[in-house]
Amino acid sequence: MNESLLRELVPAVIGVLVRRGADFASAEDAVQEALIKALETWPDDPPRDPKAWLVAASWRKFLDAVRSESSRRGRELATEVEPAAGPVPDTDDTLRLFFLCANPDLPPAAAVALTLRAVGGLTTRQIADAYLVPEATMAQRISRAKKKIEGQRLDRPGDLGTVLRVLYLVFNEGYSGDIDLAAEAIRLTRQLADLTNEEPEVAGLLALMLLHHARRPSRTGPGGRLIPLAQQDRSRWDTNLIAEGVVILQVALLRDRLGEYQAQAAIAALHADAPSAEETDWVQIVEWYDELLLITDSPVVRLNRAVAVGQADGPAAGLKALADLDPGLPRYAAVTAYLHERAGDLAQAADLYAQAAQSASSLAERDHLTREAARVRQLL
Repeated sequence: MNESLLRELVPAVIGVLVRRGADFASAEDAVQEALIKALETWPDDPPRDPKAWLVAASWRKFLDAVRSESSRRGRELATEVEPAAGPVPDTDDTLRLFFLCANPDLPPAAAVALTLRAVGGLTTRQIADAYLVPEATMAQRISRAKKKIEGQRLDRPGDLGTVLRVLYLVFNEGYSGDIDLAAEAIRLTRQLADLTNEEPEVAGLLALMLLHHARRPSRTGPGGRLIPLAQQDRSRWDTNLIAEGVVILQVALLRDRLGEYQAQAAIAALHADAPSAEETDWVQIVEWYDELLLITDSPVVRLNRAVAVGQADGPAAGLKALADLDPGLPRYAAVTAYLHERAGDLAQAADLYAQAAQSASSLAERDHLTREAARVRQLL
């Protein structure tokens, strides 16, 4: 069974049910039940027309749910919607579903979960496993999200920026369980790029994902130990993904509508293009960070820019670039430690690495920073 094809059909089938009269929440629930049934039966009995099968099964699930309502309105609705079954239209509502699921009114975690289920075609259990939470917890999160957008139609204009942020959140979850969320985010972003005629910021996000994903095999060592970019084995980088990402980025930049994802992708491309850490074009990277700051004056961008300045102009310049930033910013202590180490202030660097380890957001990061503190102390 081609599970990827099955997942790709889900948003189109939801759209069919909505056009036949179902509300979004009921349609999504019905398609989810049909999806689970398909995963159980298709390996032994694949249908001739997968989309028609999924539409028919989902429509039956929807009608069953309507008939089970005890209210008079429920019985009336069943009478109204049943005759709507018929030929499956070719209309693709996937883009509208992207916008609906990434509603700005939804908390990011809820928007991500709903997008993965309604647009990505994942089951609640798959999403829960990927996020390492109980299935019941994820089901409640999705249910609350659907209630939040209850009554909103698929023809409502959407916010593309919110959709892109949701997809990037999915990508940054990486991999856990049976579902590779980074690969799933790339798949969905490719789909979005096709639906939006390669709008430059969508293309920029896709390029950024591909360029980051290309380095994935070299990011961790034995036992999940983090390997910093400068120490990664570049022969393990996926050159095909890098080449694809660079081409997509170049086409996007030609449209002359620079956005934050294009600028980030340009920085990632410069890292990917360098034969070694020492040969990285840090001057160009600083220039791209300057462009990025004009788009989004983010403290995180300023922090990353300080690292690039430290490489291009020396550690003293990098530390100066940190002067106006809040020391409580995540990774501030780690960046400061790195720049002090490069400046030769090893005692200060060791203390800062240890401080950064205490506030690390993951065990892998804490382990890495603790080892950095120990390494620098051995140099004293």
